[in-house]
Amino acid sequence: QVQLVESGGGSVQPGESLRLSCAASGTIFSVYVMGWYRQAPGKQRELVATITRGDSTNYLDSVKGRFTISRDNAKNTVYLQMNSLKPEDTAVYYCNALIETIFSSSQAYWGQGTQVTVSS
Repeated sequence: QVQLVESGGGSVQPGESLRLSCAASGTIFSVYVMGWYRQAPGKQRELVATITRGDSTNYLDSVKGRFTISRDNAKNTVYLQMNSLKPEDTAVYYCNALIETIFSSSQAYWGQGTQVTVSS
């Protein structure tokens, strides 16, 4: 079994920062692409950022220059540093990872979601 456990969400004012973390655990053989998605009320889930094992990154246009994704392969953990937060960043943020276990081939796993609220 694989679990993705997220932490770091919360309520902040516009312009402030938050750092999200997501740790993968279980019978893991290898973790490939990791990423963050978000879903605001009444909207579809959207991709925020991804990072490969080799640290190649990809960002949603609206977060470029404000958010930074990184990972620690030794800890099977991915981070999302969010700076200069805006009210439109308010959403539930979900961690996603492509993981190969010792029992099965690669498949996508999701975290439980963490709420980020940006409001004055």
